[in-house]
Amino acid sequence: MNVSRIRTGLALAALLAASMNGVAAKSPAPAAAKACAAQVREGWVRLPPMQMPMMAGFGRIENRCAAPVIIVGAKSAAFADVSLHETRIVDGVSKMRALPELRIAPDGAAVLKPGGMHLMLMQPHAPLKQGSRVAIEFELKGGGSLLGEFEVRKAAP
Repeated sequence: MNVSRIRTGLALAALLAASMNGVAAKSPAPAAAKACAAQVREGWVRLPPMQMPMMAGFGRIENRCAAPVIIVGAKSAAFADVSLHETRIVDGVSKMRALPELRIAPDGAAVLKPGGMHLMLMQPHAPLKQGSRVAIEFELKGGGSLLGEFEVRKAAP
């Protein structure tokens, strides 16, 4: 197969992928829009006092874009399951529930903290040590993802 046919095939595949995503192939996104992305800051995972099948993750997710960012899931190679949760006091009782999605307004932030919104990190694949780092990938509504790095710590910073 010659190089010309390979290039033609790749161009057709790119056009097909763009049309399937609802993006017009003739109007690529401006460079500024491509550079705009949410960012995870100050991410950390609480190391429990003894080996446990669950841990919690915290940090700040900032959206400096003009459009909202909607997180619809999370995953990590370090854990069997990762999910977003929220703890609330209801009728004097602390209750935790899964969050189906987390919407972050333009130029806004979501704070994951003890006693509030947080990550539930279930069944670590290997023991974690203080100071190690864990990558967590947040799945975004409409496609795409946001990668965050979380430091393992014994207590809040």
